[in-house]
Amino acid sequence: MARTPCGWISIALVSIAMTALAMHAASADPITAPHPVPSIQDTETPAERDARMRWFREARFGMFIHWGLYSIPAGTWRGEKISDNGGEWIMNQAEIPVADYKALARQFNPTKFSAHEMVGLARKAGAKYIVFTAKHHDGFAMYDSKADPFNIVDATPFKRDVLKDLAGEARAQGVKLGIYYSQVQDWAAPGGNQWPAIGKRPMKRSSARWDPAQEGDFADYVHHKAIPQLRELLTQYGSFPDYLFLDTPAPEMTPELAGEIVKVLNLHPKLIWDDRLGGGYAGDTQTPEEKIPAQGLPGRDWEACMTMNGTWGYKADAQDYKSSAELIRNLIDTASKGGNFLLNVGPDASGQVPKPQIERMLAIGKWLKVNGEAIYATQATVLGDSASWRSTTAEDKLYIHLLQWPGQRLHIDKVPREVTGAYLLADVHRRPLKVVHDGDGIDVSLPAKTPDPIATVLVLTTTQKK
Repeated sequence: MARTPCGWISIALVSIAMTALAMHAASADPITAPHPVPSIQDTETPAERDARMRWFREARFGMFIHWGLYSIPAGTWRGEKISDNGGEWIMNQAEIPVADYKALARQFNPTKFSAHEMVGLARKAGAKYIVFTAKHHDGFAMYDSKADPFNIVDATPFKRDVLKDLAGEARAQGVKLGIYYSQVQDWAAPGGNQWPAIGKRPMKRSSARWDPAQEGDFADYVHHKAIPQLRELLTQYGSFPDYLFLDTPAPEMTPELAGEIVKVLNLHPKLIWDDRLGGGYAGDTQTPEEKIPAQGLPGRDWEACMTMNGTWGYKADAQDYKSSAELIRNLIDTASKGGNFLLNVGPDASGQVPKPQIERMLAIGKWLKVNGEAIYATQATVLGDSASWRSTTAEDKLYIHLLQWPGQRLHIDKVPREVTGAYLLADVHRRPLKVVHDGDGIDVSLPAKTPDPIATVLVLTTTQKK
């Protein structure tokens, strides 16, 4: 994770982050030590877990939304470009005093924000869920929080709960709702955790905190801000959220403090939550960032979260965009390894998603409209990887995502099922393609040219070998 919503892998050279990383790595495997407070994962049966995780496993594609006060400076503070990390890290990187950062709220009036359009973008892109940053590390709540006045309703001229709007639209448009909450880092609250200096930018401070206003007890912060806000987020929006994305499990999040949060999460037995709580809790999902594990993460539910342009929060000069083709192929690669792809957009201070991000999301949606059957509700490949293709698996079909067109013949050395037919998803007439069996392998005859230069999906209809 180079630059993160959370930002914690990016600071791996910092000793405290190394400790956190070790804790996170350990959470990749089931925790064997007893937890102070048993979590849902400790007590449910495999069948109950399968039922709870079903929608997530079928979704395969989600849209992350990083939006907050950091969209106002957009990567520049008092005339200086702050370029070491994503736009959402500007308070930490520029060592902005708490009072000065909080003053940004008086400028935050995103009158061009439309929950209908934002959720509609996710739906048009083919994303089955969104994950919205209810509170990032800067401590600003993008919803109506009674637990702390530093929020979009009480502190800004906008005076609207955008999360309420998004929840309503998600329900209306049939999209699952996830909420991101920074339970450890909070740069604006006394006692909230602050990571030390990040990257190569020289820092003025010798400790993690840069403002006396940040001094305080971490446990007090957890009990008086983090837990009350998590209670709000889990109760104020009807049946939502479906998913909770926690972040940056620092050593300060002890098993005992984490257990206090788990007590709150346990009140919502259908809730799915990630592996970043801390305190030795593995959660439900493992969350590699800005990368797709070469072999996937066998035995774990997981999602690869990724930026389009190296920043999560809006940053005006971040124009190094991945192409639509690369993003579509990342989605394919992730699904072929049994994971979900969570792709980020970062709205600007007016509330609008930048045009290059909209274009890429719509391009993904256009591809999925033809090929979504080969992504949604599929499992990891049973064929392995190839330099020129990936594959996904369904009960009676194998989907071969052809990243490079092989010409008029595709050879697959070994297929562990009996192939009974073949066709291209891009062919609306589903005209059968000739299949020749060659021992355990097959040869499939293809058209001379690919229907889609990004990825054409070949469908193999199958039965179990006798």
